[in-house]
Amino acid sequence: MIEELLPTAVSSRAAYGDELDHEPLYPEEAAAVARAVQRRRAEFTAGRACARAALAALGCPPGPIPRDTERGAPVWPAGVVGSITHCDGYRAAAVARAADILTLGIDAEPHGPLPDGVLKIITATAAETDSLAALSGQAPGIHWDRLMFSAKETVYKAWYPYHRRFLGFEEAELLLAPDLDTPASHVPDRGTYTGRLLVPGPLLEEGVGPEVFTGRWIVRDGLAVTAIVVPNPARQTAG
Repeated sequence: MIEELLPTAVSSRAAYGDELDHEPLYPEEAAAVARAVQRRRAEFTAGRACARAALAALGCPPGPIPRDTERGAPVWPAGVVGSITHCDGYRAAAVARAADILTLGIDAEPHGPLPDGVLKIITATAAETDSLAALSGQAPGIHWDRLMFSAKETVYKAWYPYHRRFLGFEEAELLLAPDLDTPASHVPDRGTYTGRLLVPGPLLEEGVGPEVFTGRWIVRDGLAVTAIVVPNPARQTAG
């Protein structure tokens, strides 16, 4: 599924169920989850296996993908950007050359309603609340609250490598939109979204990247999958 949301410059690999949960880890990776519960170790293992497969498709040699010491984000090889996600029954990774892509973030969640009380925590603005209410009326078959949660995760994942600090749900405004090409008689299964930061400072770095993140989402087979990809304008100019 994730590959449907990504441009050709991004390499991805996904796994369903537990097919990659028992792949070998490098010693430094195994140490990072040595005290974790079995479920967390399995998700971590499959995520690293997906990431290595995606890196191999870029031509990168095999090697460990450690965690950083601040927030536990993956540490990618020099010149590479990437993101990993996992939820029940699905694990995925996406990577790209930094010369092609400035940053990216992916996320997957079970497509079901958020637990009671969570939506209030993740909603930042009246525009978000109004938008969710309108979308729920237009397409009640989509769990828009879950999609918002997932999309905000991609905003954080794309933003973090440039700022190296936690970004709260309340620090970004997220607006979702269905695919306008979906026939009126069908429930939309994909669309787009925008993420606007509500904290001081540039989105990435001064003079680098867009002013607002844009992303894509898809809902299928009980999953809600979201992705943000920011192309490198230097490559676009050169092309």
